[in-house]
Amino acid sequence: MALMTMLNTNNDQFNDQWQQLQDALSLKEALRGNQDQLSAVRDIIDTVQTGGDKAICALTSRFDKVDMTPETIRISETQLAQSHAQMAPNLLTALRQSIENVRTYQTNILVKQPTDVTTNGATLGVRYKPIKRVGVCIPGASAPLVSTVIMTVVPAQVAGVSEIAVISSPSYEGSIHPDILGTCYELGVKEVYRISGAQAVAALALGTETIPKVDKIVGPGNSWGQLAKVDLYGVIDIDSYAGPSDVLIIGDDSVKPAWIAADLLSQAEHNPGSATLVTNSQAVADNVIAELEIQIKQLSRGKETESCLKKWSAIVVAKDINECIALANDYAPEHLQILCKNCDTVAEQIDNAGAIFVGEYTPVAVGDYFAGPSHTLPIGGSSRFFSGLTSNDFIKSASLLKFNHAAINAAIVPVTTIANVEGLDAHARSLTIRSEQ
Repeated sequence: MALMTMLNTNNDQFNDQWQQLQDALSLKEALRGNQDQLSAVRDIIDTVQTGGDKAICALTSRFDKVDMTPETIRISETQLAQSHAQMAPNLLTALRQSIENVRTYQTNILVKQPTDVTTNGATLGVRYKPIKRVGVCIPGASAPLVSTVIMTVVPAQVAGVSEIAVISSPSYEGSIHPDILGTCYELGVKEVYRISGAQAVAALALGTETIPKVDKIVGPGNSWGQLAKVDLYGVIDIDSYAGPSDVLIIGDDSVKPAWIAADLLSQAEHNPGSATLVTNSQAVADNVIAELEIQIKQLSRGKETESCLKKWSAIVVAKDINECIALANDYAPEHLQILCKNCDTVAEQIDNAGAIFVGEYTPVAVGDYFAGPSHTLPIGGSSRFFSGLTSNDFIKSASLLKFNHAAINAAIVPVTTIANVEGLDAHARSLTIRSEQ
């Protein structure tokens, strides 16, 4: 079996093949295709709602094979401090650089308080306030994603969220990986629970005896936790369905094939992860395949990465760069890399992407760990309507209206006219009474 599927837009079967690739990664299957899993998630949510802490402990024992009591669900502050003290100095230095970059970027893009506008006695404006309490999901089963702690917690802190609760898998000796705990402590997060999956999301959304309920849940994770987020949306707010990673690269012969191959592998190694190259050159496609064959043998997760390349990845040879752009917009990737001539011009023509990485010196990994924008991004084609997580996602707005006597009198006729058409005479009366008394 070839390392990656090769598609060509000149092929009569291309449209069907391209659609099959998108369908394999789309959220339609994740959200609606597996009704058995969705039903099981709802059963878990109901169990947590009725059973509280005891249900959390039982479900954790069942799914994670970790025994705990209600008293040991939460990680102690002592353990957080000890984990922080044991972190490698070079890791702490790197994390602090990342935290500074993320905090600066998220502060700069935070929505500012607008100026109220007063016209003819009517003052209209908006007030922004941070969400009070937020839950953050940090994957930790297959790898200790300390970067995700930064990319989710720091935007919330910049927005002014006063209470942040972190959940993560108890997959490291029955607890959370110490580097995740140490990163939480570095950021001042003291509320951390060693639970994950649908039961953890349900606990955050509904509350238990030990875990106070939150107002919003953000962060990536497996399909169980993400389905629970979606099912509980409305009880709480969520960011998006943040699951398996994907990248689409627009590449041509101006960039080294070895670099393109390395960038494809960096997403495929997530397992699950998807990596697609769209190029205007058959030679580039062939050279990238050759580089992938060489580089994948050097990876510690080479076997898993190869599986992702074969299952969910492809190289597409298009007629020209304009067709590459059209395919990228149709695909709506989580990460879009532009590795071609006139990369800035190409970037201006991108409508759908969670994050856009422009130029040969901007690999996705620099965004994953260091640059400043959050790496929690919309997946599975959902960048058509979802955006990446920012500090503004932790802000809620309330309209502000203040009318004086003259302004309300000027509104009476239009308001009462519309209200009477709708048959809501009490609405109209609430204005007219102010002109009568």
